[in-house]
Amino acid sequence: MGTGGEFNPKLLGIICNWCCYGGADLCGVSRLQYPPHIRLIRVMCSARVDLAHIFRAFSNGLDAVFVGGCHLNDCHYITNGNYNALGMVKICKKLLECIGINPARLRHEWVSAGEGIRFANIMNDFAPAIQKLGPLGSSEGLDEKTLRFKLEATARLIPYIKLVERQRLRAPLKLRSSSEPEEEYDKFFNSEEINKLFDDIIVSKLVISQITSLLREGPLSTGEISSTLGLSPSEVSRQLNISSKQGLVRYDTGLKCFIAA
Repeated sequence: MGTGGEFNPKLLGIICNWCCYGGADLCGVSRLQYPPHIRLIRVMCSARVDLAHIFRAFSNGLDAVFVGGCHLNDCHYITNGNYNALGMVKICKKLLECIGINPARLRHEWVSAGEGIRFANIMNDFAPAIQKLGPLGSSEGLDEKTLRFKLEATARLIPYIKLVERQRLRAPLKLRSSSEPEEEYDKFFNSEEINKLFDDIIVSKLVISQITSLLREGPLSTGEISSTLGLSPSEVSRQLNISSKQGLVRYDTGLKCFIAA
C-alpha cells in the first residue's frame, strides 16, 4: 500500500535483452517518467518466458506481469522467439480466465531499443489499470485461500499444458507470414475449434487439479468443494466421479471425499 492507504500494485516485467530492455534503458536515460511499481527481469529472448514464471509470480503475490519483446518479425534470433512468447501469453490468458483471474493482469507488448517513449507510455497505461483493479484476487472476488489453491493447481498442470500446446495448440507457422500476424494469432486462439480443444483437453484436468489441491488440506463434501472453488455442485460431482474411477479420490462413510492413499 502507498501513503494514505493508496494501493501501489506489485508489477513484474520480463523483457528481452535486445529490444525491450534497450527501450526501457533509453526511457531511463531520457528521464522519462513512469510509475515505479514495476521490477524488470532481463532475459535473452521473450521466448524464454515460461508459463511457470508467470504463475510463480502470481503465487508470490505479484499483482500483474508484463512480457516485453522485439517487434514481430524483428527478433534477433532466426527462430523468431517472440512468436513463441505470443502463443504462450494467449494460452496463459485462457488459463487465468479459467481459474477466475482477470487476464488483464497479464500484458505483452513489443518495444524496440529506440522506443523509450513507447515503453514509458505502456507503463503509464498498465500500472494505473492494475491499480484500478486492486490487489490480486480482490476484483475477482477470490479470498487468499481460494486464490492460492487455484494458482497451485494450475502450476502443477503446467508440464502437461506445455506438452499439449506443442502437439495440439501451437499456432501454424503460416500465420507468421500474414500482413497482420498478431491479429491472425488472436483469431486462431479465439476460434471455436481451439476453444473446444482447450475445454476438452485442459479445462477438465484443471478442475480436477483444483479439487485434488483442495483435498490435500483434508476431506471435504461436494458442497464444500463447490463453495470454496466457485464451481457448480454438478461439475464437482462429475469430476469427483471421474477421479474416483481413476483411483485418485475416495469417499468416507460421511460422504466426504479425500485423496486416495
